[in-house]
Order: sequence, then C-alpha cells, then structure tokens
Amino acid sequence: MSTRENTAAPGSALNIRKISGVRAEPRAGLLAADEGEHSHEHSHDHTHPHSHDHSHGHSHGLEHFHTHRNIIGFDEHGIPTVILKAGHEDDPEKSEQDFIKDYSKAITEYRKTFPSKQDVIDKTPDPAVRDMILRAEQIGFDTCFDRFDKQKPQCAYGLSGVCCKVCNMGPCRITPKASRGVCGADADLIVARNLLRSGAAGAAQHGMHAREVILNLKWAAEGKLDLPVIGANKVRSVAAAFGIPVENRTTEEVASDLADALLEDLSRTLPDQEYRTIAALAPEERRKVWEQLDIIPISAYHEVFEAYHKSGCGIDGDWRSVMQQFLRCGLAFCFSGVVGANIATDCLFGVGDRVTSMVNLGALKKGYVNIAVHGHLPLLVSEIVKCGQTEAMQQLAREKGALGIRFYGICCSGLAAMYRYAGVIPLSNAVSAELVLGTGALDLWVADVQDVYPAIMDVARCFRTAVVTTSESARLPGAERFEFDHRHSNIAEAKELAERIVRRAIESFESRRGIPVYIPPYEVEAEIGFSVEYVCRRFGSFGPVLEALKDGRILGIVNMVGCNNPRVVYERCIIDVADVLLANNVLILSNGCASFPLMKLGYCAKSGIAKAGPRLREFLEPDLPPVWHVGECIDNTRSSGILGGIAGAAGRCIHEMPYGFASPEWSNEKGINAALAFRLMGVNSYHCVEAPIYGSRNVIEFLKEGTRETLKSVMHVDTDPKKLGLRIVQDMIAKRRALGWPVPEAVLPGEPSPAETVAENG
Repeated sequence: MSTRENTAAPGSALNIRKISGVRAEPRAGLLAADEGEHSHEHSHDHTHPHSHDHSHGHSHGLEHFHTHRNIIGFDEHGIPTVILKAGHEDDPEKSEQDFIKDYSKAITEYRKTFPSKQDVIDKTPDPAVRDMILRAEQIGFDTCFDRFDKQKPQCAYGLSGVCCKVCNMGPCRITPKASRGVCGADADLIVARNLLRSGAAGAAQHGMHAREVILNLKWAAEGKLDLPVIGANKVRSVAAAFGIPVENRTTEEVASDLADALLEDLSRTLPDQEYRTIAALAPEERRKVWEQLDIIPISAYHEVFEAYHKSGCGIDGDWRSVMQQFLRCGLAFCFSGVVGANIATDCLFGVGDRVTSMVNLGALKKGYVNIAVHGHLPLLVSEIVKCGQTEAMQQLAREKGALGIRFYGICCSGLAAMYRYAGVIPLSNAVSAELVLGTGALDLWVADVQDVYPAIMDVARCFRTAVVTTSESARLPGAERFEFDHRHSNIAEAKELAERIVRRAIESFESRRGIPVYIPPYEVEAEIGFSVEYVCRRFGSFGPVLEALKDGRILGIVNMVGCNNPRVVYERCIIDVADVLLANNVLILSNGCASFPLMKLGYCAKSGIAKAGPRLREFLEPDLPPVWHVGECIDNTRSSGILGGIAGAAGRCIHEMPYGFASPEWSNEKGINAALAFRLMGVNSYHCVEAPIYGSRNVIEFLKEGTRETLKSVMHVDTDPKKLGLRIVQDMIAKRRALGWPVPEAVLPGEPSPAETVAENG
C-alpha cells in the first residue's frame, strides 16, 4: 500500500444456459410436498405442521408444504438455526407461546452482537475509514454509525418480522398475549408477508435499473438517443439465443428487437406467453424445477404487482402461497433486474476489459475539479465522463485555476464506469459515502438512483459541495436538478445535461476555494473488469480453470457481494470471510458494495496473491489477483456465467460444484433477492446478518433448509465471520468429496496446515 503526504490526520460472455443444471427430479419435501393422505396432530393456534404421517403421491407446487424433520433452535448469538432430527414424531415441539418467549430471548442475544461506533473505530479493517470517522467527530457531522447507535435498542418485533403495518387496524405484533393480528394473521403469515414485500421491492429496484438501460439501448438503436451501440458482438450472440434473426441485419436493427424482448419480459400482462429471457438463457434442468414448483414469472411487473396484492390485508391467508410468490419475485429479479440489465448495459456500452486502477481515499487529489458519481444508472455517468475528459473542458478547468478534472465512483455508478473509461477511481460503497464527502475534496456529487442516503446532503452543506440529481425517481431536498423527466421526453438531451453538470462542477470548484481538505493517505492498486469474455480469452477456455479446481489448486469458488450493514463492524465481516476462504485456496469473485473493502485493502491487486493459500498461488501466478472483480451489482451475471461455464466444461450441474454465494453484510431489499437468485440456481448462500424471520418457525425452515431437496441449496447465517468462512470451506469439501476430487483439511488464516504440522513434528 502506497502513501503520500497530506494534511495531518485528525484525532489519533454470458451463457446462463450452462450456469446450472439440476438433474434431480422434484422430490417430496419442503418446497413441493407430496399429495396424498396426511394425519396431523395440532396443539396450538397457528398453522405450523407438527407430527405428520405421510402417504406420498406425486408432488407439484407448494400447495401442501410440510415440515418433515426439522425443528428450530437458536445458537449462542441468538441466530435461528434449523436442527436436523432423524424423525420428528419423538421430538414434541414446544407450544407457540414458548417459542415466542424463546425467540424474544434470541433477539436479545442477537442485538448484543451489534457493534457500537467505537467498535467500528477499533476494528474496521480500513484505516481511511477510521481516520474519517474521527474527522467527522471533530467537524461535528453525523455518520450512519452515529445514527445506528442512536437507534439502539432496535425494535425486537421488527427484528423478528412479526410487526404488521399492512392495514390501518394495527400495527399488530405477535406476543405471548396475542398470537394473531386483528385480521387473524398469525406469525407465519405476517413474517411471510413482510419478506415478500421486501423481495418485491428489491425486484422493483433492480427492475427499474433494467428498464432504464433497456430503454437506452432501444433508443440508441433507433436514433432517438445519440449513442453508438458499442457491444455489437454481445447484441448478436444474445439475440441468437433469443431466436431473433441476425443475418443480413444491422446491429441497430437486432438491438432494437432484443430490447423489445427484454422489455416484454419486464412488463408482460398476458399470462399464456413464455418469459423469453428464462426460455433463452436458463438451464433446462432448472426450468423444469421452476415449472414443477409453478414459480416461473409472467413478467417482473406482474409479479411485483401480485406480491403487493397477495400480501395485503384480507387477501392471501396462506403463508405457503405467499412464499411461493416470494420465489417468483426472485426469478423476476434475477432474469429481468440482473440478467436483462446486464445484457442491455454490455450491448450498449460494451463489455469493457481488465484494467488497473488506484482505489481508496488516498487516490483523491487536491487542486482538481473533483466529480463523484454515485448510484446505478450508466447513461449520464458515461456522458459526464466523456464530456469532462475532452480537452475543451479540461482547458476550461485550468483557466479557472484547477489542474484539470478527475472522476471518482461511489457504489455501482463508479464500478460500471471504471473498467470502461480510463480514470474513474472507485472510492467507497454507500455506507461510507458521507466519509468521502467529509474529506472536503469534492466539488460536485452526482446523485443517481439507489443507495444514495439522504444524509449526504448534511455533509455536502458543511463543505459547500454541489449535489445534483439526475432522475425524478431519486431526488434529494436541497440538491440541484439536472434530470431526465418522468416521461424521458428530454432523453435526446443527454449530452447537453452532461455538459451542464461538468460546467457546474467547475463553477463549484471556483466558489469553494479555501475549504479545508483532509485526504487520508491510503491508496492501493486494484485489477478490475474480469468477465466471461476476459476469462475465456486469458485461458483459451474454461478448461484450465476447471483443471485447477479438480486438482485442488482451487478448492472452490465463492461469489462475494452485497451491501453493508451497521449491525456488524463495517467491512470487517467481508475481510474476515475472505481471509478464511483465501487461506483455504478458495477463489473469490466479487462485485458491488462488498467489493470495495476487497479493492481498498489489496485483495484485488496482483500483489494480493500473498493473501492466498499456497495451492491457489500456483494457479494465480504470475499476475492474477486472488479476488476477481467483475463489476457492479448487475454483473452478478458475469459471476454466474463464469460458474456456469466451468460447470459446463465439467459436464456437471452447478449445484454439484464446490461453489458458494456470500453476502456477509447485506442490508437492503435487493440483498435478499441477490441471495435468492443464486439459491434458485442451486448455490448455497452465507451471511453474517439475519433476515427478519425469527417469529416464524415455518419461514425459518423454508428460507434456511426447506429448499435443500427441491433447489439443492440452503442458507447459513453466523455472526462470527471466521466461523462462516469455515462453514463455506467445509461445505465445499463435502461437494469435492461427492465429486471424487482431492479433499484437503480446512484451516484458519495464520494457522499451519495439517501437512505443515506433520512436517514440523517430524
């Protein structure tokens, strides 16, 4: 890590068809229970199934969901845990009132794991974050860590998911005194409703992102938007998979038809037509599973619409049906919100390539017109960067006393731009955005959509940083508006809007002379822009990566993503999990907010190879980092394409492979969908933050273990990140054993391997 002098520190190729293929036929179990005769014994008010005798017939859908052998307990941190039993008949479950008392105690234990602001200062892995929190104290502006402390103790009912605000007869809470809400909804239904609404919101958020980029592709192809369609190869390859004619047609003609197909999946209302993205790109085995569970969406819009309908007061009273809709929203999120958005972005702006960038706050430079882009939509960001890099604008900045114009990225706007345009430097994810503003070094903040916290306005005012918004969907009180209107009638003015924004930044630079600036002296190089196309070009095919996986140079592959959450020490969980994985020779793919600490602390640098275990180092030498940064959050499609390509080369289903999905610090509504999308593909998910499901035994079972038989995937939560990392490693070892591949022993970072111990002891 390089440092430089500053003011004194304060204080002290997409082929999703190969992504997975579950060969398993649907089995009687937790998502598709058997139809037949059932004998039940119930001794409580709720609809929890207990003590069943089953005479199994065929399975279809979720109509007869039953818990077969699992009961719920709580670990030492209060995390609800599924405890597997050989048989349930001899294990009588507690009464519902006892369960409510149990999860109330568990919430108390779980809250004890939440860090204070001082814990973050003491334990955060990034020294730049520590410096800026102390500077914020000196200056007197709040950060998310202050606000998190002020919210303690967090509402136990909210953490349990048993607070219902759907209608105006409540809010209703499930307590030992009241086992149902006013309408009669029990804990299962309330928790399921709340979870569904979160899933629907996440699908809407990524779906909005997708809609904007798909429209941009369509309008560029048709000439309404003055942009070239750069990714011609991507347009043609994906269109061919969709069955769209490509021979003797221009790239623009094909791109327009492809955009129409993606938009149709987003907004279709007719229920008897196929979801074209799933039909074209999903593995056949997965499609069969989803069809048998009846969870293939009609369209993204429809499933979000239906989610809010089903979860309303007096609509759907069956928690199983509500959770079935949750899975439909997960598929809509995956194939329209992520895959559709990724296709449109790569088609319009190009795939980009691997590049080297400086990262972290030390990469900020004094004396320049400094512009930060923050959010998720790439159109205006691309135009702003291109405009600001022209000689005319650079000269104008110099005439006003600046050394030039520089661009910085916050959240996914920066990640999407950095491997497509030279000189866009990633600085931070959404949680620490205030700390970036607190340096005083930024002249203009471009607030796009999503993950832009309103509190940034308070800090911006402290340093007279101009803030502009670019969408009617995401306005900030006090910000200046340089926006596309609600109907996009001014979309053709993208270049003009971009020029106005850059000129506004230069004006802000002039007016801010004398503002104190402190830049923490921490910066490091990062390798970014890994993609399916890059991996295939680098190795010639997926074969060499598969060989390294089979012979144990790579133990397994984890896609580590997700936002951040003050419930855990900021960025600590991501780093601790990564350390355990790398020590055990696990290759990490990363994107979105979770990738920032990995970039900032050298895990994405070529020199980061020293952080990897000895076998993984053999594979990475001479110039590959141990964490492959694939891009922004919609670039999860790139991760799944890499995973699917390797599985295809092995002739295996993705659920059979030693893969994992980790979002250790997830917080927002999109986060639960991202995990669900990989779960639907058959990949286990791993987290340090619990979902609000404590209040329902059935939903805990459904979310954590209930998909083991049908989707071949489960969810694990552990507030101890090192234990979580070891769980991932152990699950990978089990997968390797089933495949007949070499199986090593798991180790913790800093500990000698079993072989080294034997050698040392003679």
